[in-house]
Amino acid sequence: MRPPTRPGSFLLATLLLCALLGLGRPLSCEVCKGYGPTCTGKMKTCEAGKDTCVVLVGESSTKGHKSVSIYKNCMKLSDCYSGFVSTTMSRDDYMVTNTRCCQSDGCNRGTVPLPQNNRTENGLMCPSCIAPFQETCPGTQAARCVGQETHCIYFAGNVQAGIFNTKFATRGCATESACYTKAGAEVPSASYLYFLRRADCLPAPWPPGRAE
Repeated sequence: MRPPTRPGSFLLATLLLCALLGLGRPLSCEVCKGYGPTCTGKMKTCEAGKDTCVVLVGESSTKGHKSVSIYKNCMKLSDCYSGFVSTTMSRDDYMVTNTRCCQSDGCNRGTVPLPQNNRTENGLMCPSCIAPFQETCPGTQAARCVGQETHCIYFAGNVQAGIFNTKFATRGCATESACYTKAGAEVPSASYLYFLRRADCLPAPWPPGRAE
């Protein structure tokens, strides 16, 4: 005769089974984007390989035209950086973002604070260029780094805006946090989605005659 199963053992087995079944369940995230610091959208089941919810708020300037945007979606944890990133290609072309990455259903509801945007020059400079529709750019101009930007970046790949997808290349100043981004990553900004084939990030050189 089989001994009766103890109630405690049955409960433990049930909890373990539920936990194991839950491991394979896809994540659901809120999906929306728009101008301004907030947006709301429908919940979406993330596709295979995307295991993280993201909410990103950014301020950008393109040829002096400034805007604030928000983006929420699914992405890979390996591509997602939680925190502040600032990039500057020229005085009138820059982007600052604040991002939160999380891994539970609907955890990207709500918003994150607007990133601080310190535009005070810090004395560092980097090669600069913006080359839409190109795979490379020479960096013959110089960007003056601001705030916490202490590194030079060279990003290239494809950029998607709505149904449009085109090549791009750009160089300029960035915070050290931009070095988290690696070639092969799919990286959102507040307005665009970047697919990077190149992601170089090096400390900015100090000007001659000035020590760090």
